[in-house]
Amino acid sequence: MSESVIERELAARLAAIDWLTRQRAAGVEYWTHADLSLFTFDGTRIPLMDRQRGIRKPAGFDAALAIRTVFRPEGAMRPYEDGMGADGLLRYRWRGSDPNHPENRALRKAMERQVPIIWFEGFAPALYTAIAPVYLLAEEPERQQFVVALGEDQLVLDVGGEVNSRRKRYVETMTKRRLHQPLFRAGVMHAYETRCAICAFRHGNLLDAAHITPDSTEDGVPATSNGLALCKIHHGAYDANIMGIRPDLVIEVRPDILEEIDGPMLKHGIQALHGEKLMMVPRSRRERPDEVRLEARYQQFRTAPV
Repeated sequence: MSESVIERELAARLAAIDWLTRQRAAGVEYWTHADLSLFTFDGTRIPLMDRQRGIRKPAGFDAALAIRTVFRPEGAMRPYEDGMGADGLLRYRWRGSDPNHPENRALRKAMERQVPIIWFEGFAPALYTAIAPVYLLAEEPERQQFVVALGEDQLVLDVGGEVNSRRKRYVETMTKRRLHQPLFRAGVMHAYETRCAICAFRHGNLLDAAHITPDSTEDGVPATSNGLALCKIHHGAYDANIMGIRPDLVIEVRPDILEEIDGPMLKHGIQALHGEKLMMVPRSRRERPDEVRLEARYQQFRTAPV
């Protein structure tokens, strides 16, 4: 390919990543195949996802633009089982077993050029969140897979080599966070219809996916049932133990806060919610807040020092 064509392809993929980033900044957390077909570059429509294939190389491109991992219900296997290596980096499987399959060649070209690509992760049937930019750092032909760097800083990491346990733990933690955070947030926002569970505020760019069991603990799994969609005010109040949520989904406000006198935010946004039930609860029982987790977190609220 000529230098100008390569430069145009790079400009198009950077524009695609920017398009997703701007949507996310506006509160969009997930996309359907139809949503991802709307991207245009220089007046040309370039769908970012292939309906049938997991590896997307648009017409006229020399290297893969995006990869996809489909939604996996609990206990089920993905068609392509991706995982983490001993070095703490993620892997993405070839298409089939033929190294010369056109889609595998497209991935190899993206690796050789070190161009950024998009990883679409399915968190529900036909719904995807995006991790971008990611890079293909190396290929492991004997295992029929590519090594994935989740961000530019992972490009300098050693692949497959011996790493000490502290460094490995750090890389694994960083990798899991970058993989799980967008999946967790997308799942929570979808379950709560992009509304605060406490007050139903609906501006996605001012909502957080809050953990019931903190993600800093071993039990703080990135599951929707361990999450609550909360506006930033109520997320802060929940984390600060100003507000608690009982297992029956009733809100409690700390007694000393109920006695405070302040402005309308405290009166209407905090105190008035004491004894009220959550305004938003997921329709799916599987996605509703786990009662055991809520009880444990509620007891922390009850016993927290004032």
